[in-house]
Amino acid sequence: ADHFKEVINRPIKKVPSLRDITIANLFFENSTRTKLSFELAEKRLSADIINFSASQSSVKKGETLIDTVNNILSMKVDMVVMRHPNPGAGIFLSKHVKASIINAGDGAHEHPTQALLDSYSIRERLGSVNGKKVAIVGDILHSRVALSNIFALQLQGAHVMVCGPKTLLPKHIGSLGVKVETNLRKALEWCDVANMLRVQNERMDVSYFPSTREYTQQYGVSKALLDSLKKEIVIMHPGPINRGVEITSDVADSDQAIILDQVQNGVAIRMAVIYLLASKIKQ
Repeated sequence: ADHFKEVINRPIKKVPSLRDITIANLFFENSTRTKLSFELAEKRLSADIINFSASQSSVKKGETLIDTVNNILSMKVDMVVMRHPNPGAGIFLSKHVKASIINAGDGAHEHPTQALLDSYSIRERLGSVNGKKVAIVGDILHSRVALSNIFALQLQGAHVMVCGPKTLLPKHIGSLGVKVETNLRKALEWCDVANMLRVQNERMDVSYFPSTREYTQQYGVSKALLDSLKKEIVIMHPGPINRGVEITSDVADSDQAIILDQVQNGVAIRMAVIYLLASKIKQ
């Protein structure tokens, strides 16, 4: 990833590493950052790419996921990047098709490359992930980012806390070895890094808290709140940001925030992931 970070900062941001590789981007859910990041990573590596939109495909006519992907692979596609609303879709697909599958997010389950770029961004800012205290704050229940971050951070020796309303914390989340907190100030006083998650209203069929205003009062990070702490912490966000809800604009745009660094690092991380998988294909 360090190498590819250097590549994307060159005047000519392209390397010929994957000129003989074709990658299909299959996004069954809406995406801005992740989709563009993967596409840019592929182009920076000189891969041929095809983009798939579920809304304009035979999926709408009842075609199964396996049939859809097998038809795409029959066109001599080497690798698939997929985002899907169903948890476990990537694992399921990998057992039924002969291709490398990169999980770009599966429902509220996991988002592995986001966790990698978040870890990389922490290391870049603080020098190391090992021993750092990271609080993941917000809608943990519906977040694919939270679970992947917990696994990735713990593997690298970080201490992890999840913080949010009880209604937005999975029942047995503590069994993953994380600290659990419902008081935002206590979480911020404990951590070195706060990764703020938005409330995912699109995944909710009932109300999990009285109102957005009350949620913001209890779990929104403002400049005044950060200034009242006895130390400076790093602020992260996987996006999209709901400004004025989980985080105010003056925090999101401050020097404490590394949100745009995360976006830039996402391209380098995804270049590294794609390159490593493509190397196995070439062998």
